[in-house]
Amino acid sequence: MFRLSAQSTRKAVQRLAVQARYQSTSPAAVTSMNAKNMSMAAAGVATVGALAYMSMETVDANMAADGLHAPAYPWEHKKNLATFDHAAIRRGYQVYKEVCAACHSLDRIAWRNLIGVSHTEAEVKAMAEEFEYTDGPNDVGDMFQRPGKPSDYMPQPYANEEQARAGNLGSYPPDLSLMIKARHGGADYVFSLLTGYQDPPAGVEIREGLNFNPYFPGGAIGMARVLYDGLVEYEDGTPATTSQMAKDVTIFLSWAAEPEMDERKKMGMKALTMLAILTGLSIYLKRHKWAGLKTRKILYNPPTPKKH
Repeated sequence: MFRLSAQSTRKAVQRLAVQARYQSTSPAAVTSMNAKNMSMAAAGVATVGALAYMSMETVDANMAADGLHAPAYPWEHKKNLATFDHAAIRRGYQVYKEVCAACHSLDRIAWRNLIGVSHTEAEVKAMAEEFEYTDGPNDVGDMFQRPGKPSDYMPQPYANEEQARAGNLGSYPPDLSLMIKARHGGADYVFSLLTGYQDPPAGVEIREGLNFNPYFPGGAIGMARVLYDGLVEYEDGTPATTSQMAKDVTIFLSWAAEPEMDERKKMGMKALTMLAILTGLSIYLKRHKWAGLKTRKILYNPPTPKKH
């Protein structure tokens, strides 16, 4: 059945091709076919444009809908040959622990990830043991509580999402593990958000329970300002100003989003060095092998005819 339909379709196409070939000899037929092709192309373009327009999101010219664009800050770790400031990572963890951890989780970071980055192994073990983790089952099939280990992930502030919303007036504090990657602007956005709290301008009304921050989409954010001068006491004596704490916790969250960045840059430098050496060797071998062939001169001396 399918073979017969394919054959009939092929014959129909052949007949149309023959008719088009004979009709193309007349100028009127050529003009009509060109007009038909142009109309079909215009209809196709219009259809594609209409579908693209319908698939686009709503365009809003109001800057408050997407938030104020964060300025670009000269983060040292963004340079090609620079690494994270590990002292800032340690201070940033302290800010997270004493300020942010009350509401925000850090699900993708285990205690062992801090070893050799901001803390020693002994310090990490001591910090992990401060928390109790549910483990088991034991020999009788019961779950039990045990002190934390470096292999455990950092504890969550709430047992579930409902408890988190109930404790934050309906707002759900997001996990901060990938916050730098999840927001447009990355570290610039997070730093600007933490330092951008201010009173709403004239004519802007913020409902009760929300706070005005121009860098947050819509301008109204459920999280209140949490960083104030002198809120924490750094171990290394660094002045704990609002901007310093915001910078340190932003660097810590940047590391949490990309804990492999230093190793990746180191591996990239090794790879580029090896590629440069191999490229030089390849050029040398190519010239060594082909220089003699490409520069040789081939002469043809025809034999002289013998004189009779």
